[in-house]
Amino acid sequence: MTSRPASDVVAVVLAAGLGKRMRSRLPKVLHAVGGVPMVLRVLRAVAAAGIGRAVVVVGNGAHSVQNTIQAASEELGALRVEFAIQAEQRGTGHATMAGLAVLRGQAELGTVLVLPGDTPLLQAEQLGELLEVHRSASAAATLLTALVQDPGGYGRIVRDGDGRPLAIVEERDATAEQRRIQEVNAGVGCFERTLLERLLECCTPANAQGEIYLTDVLGSLVAEGRPVQALPARDAESVLGVNDRLSLASAEASVRRRVLARLMLAGVTVVDPATTWVDERAQIEPDTVLWPETLIEGPCRIGSGCVLGPGTHLRSSRLGPNCEVRHSVVEDSDLDAGCRVGPFSHIRPGCRLGEGVEVGNFAEVKNATVGAGTKQMHHSYIGDADVGSRVNIGAGVITVNFDGRHKHRTVIDDGAFVGCNANLVAPVRVGAGGFVAAGTTVTRPVDPDALVIGRVPQVQKTGWARRRLGREAESPVERP
Repeated sequence: MTSRPASDVVAVVLAAGLGKRMRSRLPKVLHAVGGVPMVLRVLRAVAAAGIGRAVVVVGNGAHSVQNTIQAASEELGALRVEFAIQAEQRGTGHATMAGLAVLRGQAELGTVLVLPGDTPLLQAEQLGELLEVHRSASAAATLLTALVQDPGGYGRIVRDGDGRPLAIVEERDATAEQRRIQEVNAGVGCFERTLLERLLECCTPANAQGEIYLTDVLGSLVAEGRPVQALPARDAESVLGVNDRLSLASAEASVRRRVLARLMLAGVTVVDPATTWVDERAQIEPDTVLWPETLIEGPCRIGSGCVLGPGTHLRSSRLGPNCEVRHSVVEDSDLDAGCRVGPFSHIRPGCRLGEGVEVGNFAEVKNATVGAGTKQMHHSYIGDADVGSRVNIGAGVITVNFDGRHKHRTVIDDGAFVGCNANLVAPVRVGAGGFVAAGTTVTRPVDPDALVIGRVPQVQKTGWARRRLGREAESPVERP
């Protein structure tokens, strides 16, 4: 974080590029890392650094990028976001000019922080440190750099004999000697606005790409004798951009490691971090155990003492303490303390399971409330229903909720017993303590404490199978 508010700073986020190496119809900055689009992760860091204004430069997929950011305005807090259109993608310098054009007449914003929209691991603390170095040195520009083992694809930081930055040379324009430099440009930098605007107007596309590079401004500042700083990041990985699906996967793995490390240090057991994925928005209490192949997606809240997995997928759900979910899926639902789900069950969106509910193997629950202590153990479907406490749902029970046009609800009151292979044709109600015999199809209300039997009478026709199959004409088989 910055040590003082950055009220004179505006962030210009470059999010207009085509991202050709991603080979995707989705704009590159909307590819998710840790479940969050990359450009939103960058804006979160900007907001957390105390910067109050941001201009996002959009071009490729402009409407999608704008809509995504606007939909997330609440999580960006007080950060005011505006948009600039770069109709033709002509390089980072050209994109920065488009962003600065939005700020004409706003002289109070004297410092410009330029960031690429594809640096999803960037941290607010890094931006804060960069701003402090820039201010304390009264620099015209301060760049964030990274020292990497493999600098391929990145612009190199060229320094003089005293270590002062002289220029940034893009790889396509670099000499063989310059390509051996391991300090690279992270694409993040602070600039004094008036100097930046003036020098960008003078930049020309004299490079292999035929683009206007923002990095050319550094050489111009040095030529004018302006003070320039370059700050190597403490964590090089966190400042590097995503250029293709390989680097996207690398960023994803980095976020996963951070999240799992935080959870484990907070008292959560992760049996196999290599096969466990947890959304960074998830909250998990101590003494919960995550078994292999567990996926926790969205802002889940999980109480203490839970056992999740192996092979479990939770999405945007809340689990009370001491729940167990094995080889199952829980989506957009609430489970109270002590629930047991699985193996091989599906809790679909809109469910609320009360304390101690058990949903066993190959069972499904959808848009239903289930009261405390109810058991639904085998091969059954409870959909669009309100089930009371201490209800027994037998194997093969189905709430028949769809009539071909509309969905209807089923109500099963406290203490009812629904036998195996029963069909409850909604809308229908089984009263408290009611007993539905196995194999019954219920189409009318069942009174409290009543027994309902709806089976077809069993008829036995002696010898029918023999006659049907013509076995009476067969000769008897002699046995030794």
